[in-house]
Amino acid sequence: MGDDIVTNGHSIHLALIPDGNRRYAKTNGEVPWNGHWKGAERIKDFVKWCLDYPEIKTISVFGLSTENLSRSKKEVEELWKVYKKQLEDILEDPVIKKNKVKVRVLGDESTWQPDIRDLAKEVINSTKRYSRHILNIMLAYGSKFELDTAVKKMLQKPIKNIDKFLMVKEPVDLVIRTGGQRRLSNFMLYQASYAELYFTDTLWPEFSRKEFDKIIDWYHTQKKNFGK
Repeated sequence: MGDDIVTNGHSIHLALIPDGNRRYAKTNGEVPWNGHWKGAERIKDFVKWCLDYPEIKTISVFGLSTENLSRSKKEVEELWKVYKKQLEDILEDPVIKKNKVKVRVLGDESTWQPDIRDLAKEVINSTKRYSRHILNIMLAYGSKFELDTAVKKMLQKPIKNIDKFLMVKEPVDLVIRTGGQRRLSNFMLYQASYAELYFTDTLWPEFSRKEFDKIIDWYHTQKKNFGK
C-alpha cells in the first residue's frame, strides 16, 4: 500500500465549500477581499486539521467557481492575488512536504491568469511524487464544465465510462459547506452522488477546529447504504 493511509478499510474524500468570506468582511466593516484573505488563512488551518486524521486521504477545496468570475473586476483581481499567494505558500510549506501531499490544481485553465497557470504547474510538479494524501484546489471550476469536458473527451475515444475523463475521479464521502447555504452550487455533483452533506451557519473565516472535529465525529456515525 506504500504511503497510502486507510483506516478500517476505508479512506475518506472530504470536499469543502468555504462560504461566507464576503459576509464576514461586511459584518466587520471591511472590503470583500479582506474576507477572502482571512478565508485563505483558514484554508491552511483546515488542511492541517484534515492531516491529523489518518483516514482522510483526499481533500478537495472549492477555491473559485466558474460563476465567481462574473463578480466585479476588482474583486476577481483580488481573488487571483489570493490564489497566487496560496500557491506560492504551498511551494514552501513544510506541512505539505512532511505529510507527502500531492497537490492538484484543477478547473478551466483558459480563464487562469498566466502567473496562476505557471504557479499551478510548478506546484503540481513539485508534489507529483507524493501519494500519502491528495489536495485538490479547484479554481474556475464547476461540475457542468467538468462534465461537458469529460463527455467531449469520451466521444473521441471508445471508452464508455465517464469517470476516466473527470478532473477528480475519487468519489466524495463528505461535503462540508459553511456560511448557512444548503446547496452544492455546482460543486462536484457527480463525485458527491452518495456523499454525506454537512451544512453549518458558521462563516468560513470563523470556522474552528472544534467544529471540524465535531463534524468528523458526526460523519463516523453515519451509515452508508448506497441505495441498497
